[in-house]
Order: sequence, then structure tokens, then C-alpha cells
Amino acid sequence: RFAVSVGYWKDPYIQYFVRQAKERKAPEINRGYYARVHGVSYLIQAFLKKTECNCQIVNLGAGMDTLFWRLKDENLLPRKYFEVDFPMIVARKIHNIKSKPPLSKPIMESHSGDSLLIDSHSLDSSRYSLVGADLRFSSDLEEKLKKHNLDTHLPTLLIAECVLVYMTPQQSANLLKWAASTFPVAMFINYEQVNMTDRFGQIMIENLQRRQCNLAGVEVCKSLDSQKERLLLNGWETAHAIDMMKVYSFLPQADVKRIEGLEFLDEKELFEQLMQHYCICWASKDSSNL
Repeated sequence: RFAVSVGYWKDPYIQYFVRQAKERKAPEINRGYYARVHGVSYLIQAFLKKTECNCQIVNLGAGMDTLFWRLKDENLLPRKYFEVDFPMIVARKIHNIKSKPPLSKPIMESHSGDSLLIDSHSLDSSRYSLVGADLRFSSDLEEKLKKHNLDTHLPTLLIAECVLVYMTPQQSANLLKWAASTFPVAMFINYEQVNMTDRFGQIMIENLQRRQCNLAGVEVCKSLDSQKERLLLNGWETAHAIDMMKVYSFLPQADVKRIEGLEFLDEKELFEQLMQHYCICWASKDSSNL
């Protein structure tokens, strides 16, 4: 929300989910978010174009993400968009959606057919579904998604941003395996930490532990290779991984110049180190040669 308020990118919906931060966030954090949002959205748009939106998106651990509303504004909605998170988070999001017309209206506008299903822990319309589930138990997850009309035959894009790292390697492997075996045509996008065994990575882990935040899956975040390997070992046919410094260098340079003028960045080196410790990985499974 802070990065949006400074002008890094446009997101008219985030204000309805997140209160404005009282303190300024560091410029390197804002630039990091900017690269993450643009990098992930580049892959999402490529998938939507390839499938001509005849697909579904499953956003895992979606939190207060606003992607559904932004895609609707750009006329890029898939056939159905699912979000999954813990029931407590989902309840909070549903409360926000119900009480804020700019959020509920787009859901109503894109809905067709019978009445909208909504209770305290789930929301189901014809184009948007919000499901409360624990990603560590894929059978429970699948059952709930199917109840909300998940179509396993449609090309499916699964997105996980800073999600897998909070599960044990075994739990995230099960989730990746489930996704790869459930959808014949699918793509998985994962954004999370990488290169975590060096000194900078260790300090990141210690800082998080001090805030009672345990990265249970950090051992898979050793390197870009370990990230790719995990995807390939769990049923995905192709896998790629690049660190966020690389992503940053691929972004449209005119826009990068614009955002670099928004705030003065003193610690160039710190920014580069931070960006080398996050990555975007994507994998695909493609039985119909999309």
C-alpha cells in the first residue's frame, strides 16, 4: 500500500484491504515490491494471452491480494479465479468485500446464473471464488475447490507468492505434486527467497525469527538450482528460476527510470543484495502443447 501511494504502480483496490502505513518504508523495499508485482504479472499476462483467457487461476495463500479486480479492469479475467487462504484470513477479506462497494460491485458484475453463495468463510460467484483451506492438506484443498466448480480440464495457472517457504519441504512438495498431477495443462509461479545459505541470508532468517516468524521451508531456498529441482522432482516438466536483480534488469527501462526518480536510494549495494535473495520460479506441464 505504501509503495502504491508513492506511485510505484497503480492499484486502486489495495486501499480497501490495507490501512495506510504510518511510517515510510525503505526505498529498497518499495523497489523490491515493484519488481515482484511486475515480474509476476508479466508471467500471468503471458499465460492469459496464450490461453486467450480460457483458463482458471488459483492464487494460493492469496491474503489481501487485489489481482482479480485489476484483471477485471484490464478485461483479462480468466473463466474462473480462485483464491485460497486460512479461514481466518478469508473471513477478513469477505468482510472487506461485503462492506466496500468498489470490491463487491465487480464481483456482482461478472457474476451470472444463480444467487451468489457467501458465508463467513467462503464466497462463490461464477467468476470469483474465495476458499478457506489449509494448503498443507491437499485433499481438503481439492475437495473445497471442486465444491466451488474447479475444472481440472481447463489450463490452470497456480500462483504462490511467499507461501511455500512457510511450509516444511515435505508439505510444499505434496502441494506441488498435487498440482502437477491434478491439471494436465498447468503453470506454477512461485515467488520467494533464494541463496539463503550465505551470510546475508542467515541475517534475514535471524531477523525473521526474532519476530517469531519461522521459515520452515528455507532449506529448499538454497539456490536457483534447488528451487528448479523441487519443481522438476514433483511432476513438473519444465522449470525456470531467476533472481529478482535479473528480473529488475528485464523490466521496461523507461518505467524503471521513472520509479527510480520517486525516492532517493542511498544503499545501492543493500538493494542488490536484497534482490539477489528473492527469485521468481515458474514451471509448466503441457499435454496439449500450448
